[in-house]
Amino acid sequence: MKFYAHEQIFIPTKAHETDAGWDLRAVKSRVIAPGRQSKILTGVRIALPAGTVGLIMPRSSLTSQGLDARLGVIDAGYRGEIAVTLANSSRDNHHIIRGDRIAQLVIVGLAPVAWQQVDEDEWRQETTDRGTGGFGSSGR
Repeated sequence: MKFYAHEQIFIPTKAHETDAGWDLRAVKSRVIAPGRQSKILTGVRIALPAGTVGLIMPRSSLTSQGLDARLGVIDAGYRGEIAVTLANSSRDNHHIIRGDRIAQLVIVGLAPVAWQQVDEDEWRQETTDRGTGGFGSSGR
């Protein structure tokens, strides 16, 4: 996959070959106060293949400390710098140091979709075991 990064920027990496996510790192140090969020730049731009999407996902090690990456979507046509929004839900300042791993980039293939509007009778034929059950419908 093609990417662009200034020579001082950190290229996305995986700790293990079988990891799903590519680690994204902060390009600048920053302090995030309790209850605040901040946009953190990575300095990296990527060219995703058509038919894929990049998902910005939190790192569990940071989430356990009260610092959570907001979910994000990178479309295949986007060529700008990847930024990550970090939110601090802890009671303490959180110090991001240049080079810290702040989020993961997971690249996912997309299924082709063609929308088709149907009438109510045809929709009733689309029943499933779950039906319209939403939050909590499957029990605990």
